[in-house]
Amino acid sequence: MNPYTTLDTTGPVIKGVPTVVKTVDRLKRLAECGPSAIEERLNELEREWSAGRATKVALGLFILIGMGLWLSLGGWWYVVPILGGLFLLEYLFSRTSWLGKLFHEMGSRTGQEIEEEKFALKALRGDFATLSTVHDIEDKDAVDRMVGEGGPAVEFDVEKLDTRAAVEGVLHATRL
Repeated sequence: MNPYTTLDTTGPVIKGVPTVVKTVDRLKRLAECGPSAIEERLNELEREWSAGRATKVALGLFILIGMGLWLSLGGWWYVVPILGGLFLLEYLFSRTSWLGKLFHEMGSRTGQEIEEEKFALKALRGDFATLSTVHDIEDKDAVDRMVGEGGPAVEFDVEKLDTRAAVEGVLHATRL
């Protein structure tokens, strides 16, 4: 981690300083440092574990250790993997869990926070500058309405894209 271009996100969450404020500060510093710093940060974000990922790994280990204890020692150890499975079932009803919230309070960011920073960095780097917008797509209905009204509905000197081509371009650019 380059201390000149990134903020430390591994420590505990500072009460009173929202994650958004820290992210905005980090993005500002990265934008000032240029494209190489942005690329370095994107690589760091690819390796960053979210609170949800840490939760699932912790519960998986809890289940495996509980099964190992049950198989080797017997007795009531079978309860440990059952509890781990029950904690995982919380993800059926919610996108997060109490353990995920605990990891978040300890400093891990949610997957959504990480993805938002990635998209912001890509936008700052200029990845989306050449993407089509709805203004670049030819509106065939507008052309049909204007046929008998004496004027074109679109500017013919500007090339308009087919809707499918525009959507495919956007999807290609936004793939992680």
